[in-house]
Amino acid sequence: MNIQMPFKRIVLTTLAIALSSIVRAEMLEPGDAFPAIEAEDQHAKTFPMPTNTKHIAVTFAMGSGKKANKYFSDKGAEYLPNNNAVFLSNIFGMPGIARVFALPKMQKYPHRIKLADEKGLLDNFPEEKGMVTIFTLDDQGIIKSIKFWNPATGKAPF
Repeated sequence: MNIQMPFKRIVLTTLAIALSSIVRAEMLEPGDAFPAIEAEDQHAKTFPMPTNTKHIAVTFAMGSGKKANKYFSDKGAEYLPNNNAVFLSNIFGMPGIARVFALPKMQKYPHRIKLADEKGLLDNFPEEKGMVTIFTLDDQGIIKSIKFWNPATGKAPF
């Protein structure tokens, strides 16, 4: 009797079961509800999503984050609230030493930054390299549109 055959079958069956149980998050798209994200701002204060939010600007990398921060800073502290907008920046994975320098710099910005600092929190958010993802929501928090914005162009994101 060949003992290798049952062993291979067990391994392959176990692998198939494990792979079938892995559920990959589907990308957000128009028609989906924007997920409730509990997070703090750059001052370590709770930043609940305002009920009248119409736009959410999301950055995934330092480069696009810096450009968006410059754009929003140049527009002033009231630009985001006046446009019913929230700026959400992914800082998960930022090394501790980088945080020592980045967070104090973020605290100098006049606008609030909601910090995504949890593994997997933005995994189902569409992104394009070097761009800011802009979600536009309806009154019920349903995604109406998703576009990608380059702050360096100077064009308004919403």
